[in-house]
Amino acid sequence: MTRKPKLNPIVVRAVRARQGNNVEVFAFFLPGRAVLDVADIARVHRDDDGGNLQGFQRPEIRSHVKQIADFLDHGPVLFPNAIILALSPEIEFRASRGPAPEGLIEVSQAGTLTIPVHPEGKRAAWIVDGQQRSLALARTKNHDIVVPVVGFISADIDTHREQFILVNKAKPLPARLINELLPETSAFLPRDLSMRRIPSELVNWLTRRPGSPFRGLVRRISDSDDAKGVVIDTALISVIKGSLSSPLGALSPHKGGGGSPPDLEAMYQQLVVFWAAAKDAFPEAWGLPPTRSRLMHSAGIQAMGFLMDRLVARTQGGGDQSKALLAALRAIRSRCAWTEGSWDGLGLAWDEVQSVPRHIRGLADNLIRLDYEASRGTAK
Repeated sequence: MTRKPKLNPIVVRAVRARQGNNVEVFAFFLPGRAVLDVADIARVHRDDDGGNLQGFQRPEIRSHVKQIADFLDHGPVLFPNAIILALSPEIEFRASRGPAPEGLIEVSQAGTLTIPVHPEGKRAAWIVDGQQRSLALARTKNHDIVVPVVGFISADIDTHREQFILVNKAKPLPARLINELLPETSAFLPRDLSMRRIPSELVNWLTRRPGSPFRGLVRRISDSDDAKGVVIDTALISVIKGSLSSPLGALSPHKGGGGSPPDLEAMYQQLVVFWAAAKDAFPEAWGLPPTRSRLMHSAGIQAMGFLMDRLVARTQGGGDQSKALLAALRAIRSRCAWTEGSWDGLGLAWDEVQSVPRHIRGLADNLIRLDYEASRGTAK
């Protein structure tokens, strides 16, 4: 039988410290593609011998891995996110010798770390956090990326699971915070974040620009406690995302494609035309807190977004669009229960409408039906 050649170990410069019950912790850098050469992914599963739980990592999320790999393929990107590894005691650390600089805080030692390279399933490390990133790093065409790694010595699966749970139990950044930060970020972003930048930028403009019907009315996460905004930003972001994603959406013609960039100014102007008409058509409901006006409520904003797509499609290319939109909205005004009464088509009082999918979709369908009847002269 031919013996397989022994794989050469990976040797890197590292810093060693100690935590907990004298556990060695190392910080070092690896070429991105080398992470899976030294570390296994211990997938969670039940064994065939009694159904005992093995591993701890969730399955690969292919879409997530692809998004990261696409980002890495973009070129010289900044990618400082650390991979956390559990390291087998067989790794070797050799401290460097030499005089210490004056004033050095002695909390760690510099040296070299030798990590054996074994076949898959027998490797000297296990990924505790960063499996999707590690898979993407192994698949990217950008082989110049180096990644920070933090590793701790442990061959105990219970310790691996404990650290995995602690790392992943942290509350993620609020979506509203990410949405507000995105327009201020000029760097190249993964596709999922890049697509979120456009709606958030448009909401910024609606919030700040003179002439916007929403100026001063939108609540963003950066607002102080005494801010006077009444419309939550996520409602408008949802409207914009829906309109962009629908082929018949009011904003869809301006999203670009085929090499042409999105036209944010045209999107903004379209939003202003429609919502200015809504402000004029429902003056008694505009600008009030959502507890007093369901037009300013998240449910009302999102439902009106569906109506916007319908009305804009019908009024484009037919003269003064702003007048046409105002006329269409005024035609259904008497049958809308934004601040009092009940919605006949929903069987709900005005203040019973909540920001849940069933109510949003029902209100949208009701508004579209009212517009259909008004446009055909069949309103009851």
